[in-house]
Amino acid sequence: MTAGVDAEIAAAYDARAAEYVALAGTIAQLDARDAAVIAAWRDGTAGALLDAGCGPGQWTQLLARGEREARGIDLSAAFVASARRRHPGIRFDVGSFRDLPPDDRSVGGILAWYSLIHVPPAELPEILAEFARVLVPGGSLLIGFFDGEPRESFAHAIAPAYFWSADALAAALAETGLEVVSSESRGREPGEISTRPHGSLIARSTPG
Repeated sequence: MTAGVDAEIAAAYDARAAEYVALAGTIAQLDARDAAVIAAWRDGTAGALLDAGCGPGQWTQLLARGEREARGIDLSAAFVASARRRHPGIRFDVGSFRDLPPDDRSVGGILAWYSLIHVPPAELPEILAEFARVLVPGGSLLIGFFDGEPRESFAHAIAPAYFWSADALAAALAETGLEVVSSESRGREPGEISTRPHGSLIARSTPG
């Protein structure tokens, strides 16, 4: 994402961070099916884990269970401050997807759970290439997204966002050497935070 887009998204989430944490800051407040998907992915992924777009750190905490090495990164300084307070012992950094802190081929898995939704579609390839840079050969990427007409924008509560589909993301991922190995989608149940259809996929980098 460009620096201007980064700054706008960071400011939007900083302004409503307390509201977001109150609504969705713990795993218990979120859909149990999401937690099951993320936990299963964690258990099937070796090496260090990066929560890209970690928000207040609830999913990073899940990744760190079982003494796993996990860290989070987010554009929002308010989210990172909250994550550090709520989850001491886990590393959280303020930063952009455009320039991830891990070294080349140093991360076993990246979780991007609804954190790519604000990326303008034209800029997504740049972000996916950066994810591919830090993944080890055979590393894994789990993406959560709003399932709909690919690249179509909608008025998200915090900042403009975009729908994607598994097929459209698979095509973009393939250009960075990442191959989709599984995907799922579902409608929403009453009481979920969002009413928009859910999608997720797992992609792997080329083994070395």
